[in-house]
Amino acid sequence: MRASKQIACLIICAGLMAGSAQAERADRTKPINLESDRMQVDDVKRTSVFEGNVLMTQGTLSIRADKITVRQDKDGHQYGSASGNPAVFRQKRDGAEGHILGQAQRIEYDGKLDRVELFNNARLLREPADEVRGNYISYDSRTEYFTVTGDPGPGASASPPGRVRAVIQPRTATGETGEVPATVTPKQ
Repeated sequence: MRASKQIACLIICAGLMAGSAQAERADRTKPINLESDRMQVDDVKRTSVFEGNVLMTQGTLSIRADKITVRQDKDGHQYGSASGNPAVFRQKRDGAEGHILGQAQRIEYDGKLDRVELFNNARLLREPADEVRGNYISYDSRTEYFTVTGDPGPGASASPPGRVRAVIQPRTATGETGEVPATVTPKQ
């Protein structure tokens, strides 16, 4: 595979979560490191698949998954999918203390729409204290708008509907919060 195509595939992986919830913008300029047990590349279909204990890091961003699939359409838009039991990401917040942490059975990134979707047992934690849970979470990084539902979400496997849960800590005049809830633990 040509180096430029390989770099494009790795950038797609980074895009899985790089746009989410005021993530550290400097991460986009850092080198991407990817480890997996196997990798398959199809230059004709512009698709790469990384399988087995996948770990992708770029600056403060880390994604752990059983499988990451990345592709690019003919117009250059990038798409990625991470799946695991669960797939987990963590990234430092831009200009703020703490991290954005998330996990779900499947995490999808749409570069054309700049949208991240988490499917099945989805959880997002914005450190130091805010957390949302549901079966489906959609985050539009262009508008910084997100939706959480107890339903499985569009195109998701049939999982029983559940309730949405949120913990939003009160803020003081200085912006500090009260107690910190349990954090998402990355898969080892």
